Amino acid sequence: MSRQIVFSLPNILTYGRILAVPAVAACFYFDGITPRWIALGIFVVAAITDFFDGYLARAWQQQSALGRMLDPIADKLLVSVCLLMLAADGTIWGWSMIAAIIILCREILVSGLREFLAELQVSVPVTQLAKWKTTVQLVAIAFLLAGPAGDTVFQYTTLTGLIALWLAALLTLYTGYDYFRAGIGHLITE
Repeated sequence: MSRQIVFSLPNILTYGRILAVPAVAACFYFDGITPRWIALGIFVVAAITDFFDGYLARAWQQQSALGRMLDPIADKLLVSVCLLMLAADGTIWGWSMIAAIIILCREILVSGLREFLAELQVSVPVTQLAKWKTTVQLVAIAFLLAGPAGDTVFQYTTLTGLIALWLAALLTLYTGYDYFRAGIGHLITE
């Protein structure tokens, strides 16, 4: 792999998203509202890079196997760690834990399905609805990261995040079913 590919801007943005994961998690080990705002800021920048790394790779024709591998890993790490930290600190609690579990399970199941289908050289394209699911999921996590800090500015910040999390979970179920349905024919013939 050439140095030019490894250090292309789209891949650097993906590396940054991976590095944002422990930075967001570290914010939860400090008390007060300031760490929540910092976590939110890091998350928002990381979420924006999710759009730009793919967009720039396509626009500049710098798509690479490294980028195709790392991009979904970075996405799943960021979402999973944020959900786990939000559950650990009690921002996500009670019945809302089910929404978080649905999202985490779908991420793992779709990753496994994609890996299996890749061995068969079958591509499962990302649907427009799956892109909307990702957007709703990122918005939900952003509101939840602001959580108690955001509640001091807009008293329904956490509630808005929990509602968006449930909406993301419902979209997650539907898009997960779509992926499974698309791949089931290949699973049965194998």
